[in-house]
Amino acid sequence: MSDKNTFAPTPPMGWNSWDCYGAAVNEAQLLGNAQYVAEHLKDCGWQYIVCDIQWYEPTADSNLYHKFADLCMDGVSRLVPAPNRFPHGFRAVADEIHALGLKFGIHILRGIPRQAVHRNTPILGSDQTARDIAHPFSLCSWNTDMYGVDAAQPGAQSYYDSLFALYASWGVDFVKVDDIAVTEFRPDAPYSAKAEIELIRRAIDRCGREIVLSLSPGPARICDAAHLAQNANMWRLTGDFWDHWDKLKAMFERCAQWNAYRAKGCWPDCDMLPLGKISKTCAYLGEKDRYTNFTPEEQKTMLNLWCVFRSPLFLGGELRENRPEDLRLLQNKELLALNQHSSENRQLFRTEDQAAWCCRDEHGAPVLALFNLADEAQTVSVSLSECGKEAAFTPVDLWTKRRLAPVKGTFSAALAPHASGVFRMEDAGGQN
Repeated sequence: MSDKNTFAPTPPMGWNSWDCYGAAVNEAQLLGNAQYVAEHLKDCGWQYIVCDIQWYEPTADSNLYHKFADLCMDGVSRLVPAPNRFPHGFRAVADEIHALGLKFGIHILRGIPRQAVHRNTPILGSDQTARDIAHPFSLCSWNTDMYGVDAAQPGAQSYYDSLFALYASWGVDFVKVDDIAVTEFRPDAPYSAKAEIELIRRAIDRCGREIVLSLSPGPARICDAAHLAQNANMWRLTGDFWDHWDKLKAMFERCAQWNAYRAKGCWPDCDMLPLGKISKTCAYLGEKDRYTNFTPEEQKTMLNLWCVFRSPLFLGGELRENRPEDLRLLQNKELLALNQHSSENRQLFRTEDQAAWCCRDEHGAPVLALFNLADEAQTVSVSLSECGKEAAFTPVDLWTKRRLAPVKGTFSAALAPHASGVFRMEDAGGQN
């Protein structure tokens, strides 16, 4: 059995089609964004290109789902890409993405297609059929495509084995499984898809390819942390995260709760980064075809928190419509290095109006992240003894690259509403 913790030794970074295209992304849009990542972002660490939900639905056209739509499926109960949207298929898409030096990912919903159950189609490697393994009371509350599977049926493992063998043959490097970290059809048991997570883990281990496993949606529960870490590489801390300040402010509490449960190959996930041009196919939480509602300062605050907490980083906007300022946000190599390689990450304090985190960068230098969570300008201060720095030091602003005046004892930053700053602490000679 392979060691899943080697699949994602650092938090995965990439792009996902959901925030801009919902269920409607097509091959040209997917590959166009992959080309942008290769040209502008790959050398900063961004590498995954993920096709989100319903790539098998020929009529998908927005963030909204067509109930009980006819889906594209092979003869053994497995969904396949809709030819009108992905005319060359996922093997060719993966090959092109790999040729760019990037990695390819897909989204799936847990379970077996209802269409397969209604037609009672066979399961590869099993005498059982789709109808035999379906769990008719295991339903997704927001999408009609699937039934959950009954893990007690021997064909259930065969079905998932066949799925991931297919994905491996396509060259898939990352699978986001939805309606599984939290399941809503049984509110008394929100982790009731636990057995399906284990089926998927075994299927990945048997497929012969290293595939990163991401679980959605949230909020995942702390009491399930050990099982999540045993089976997945990343799992969501919230429901869908969008560009509203209240959602961002609430993430500070989530990060503090989950900070102790991060480890190599196991990454609590703050969800996607709604930056740049989003909602191209649907007026979802705002106008259609719009740029993010986050202010420039809020965008930096989101990136600063995701990086010092070491969340996976997935962009959600149509990258080819990035403005110069959007691209600059995504190319801060020193900040992204904190996400990938920092250590000793922890929250120093959090109040209703302020928060502070610290960590050490890959060279061992202390780093402070200060956050103004209030609606008015504030000065945020930290006693340097809290992060192990007693001597005088020179703060270096990781956004402006400016070296500030030396300080000792307490470090303070004047911050605009909802703004933040990240500072590496160097001695007067520029050494850590």
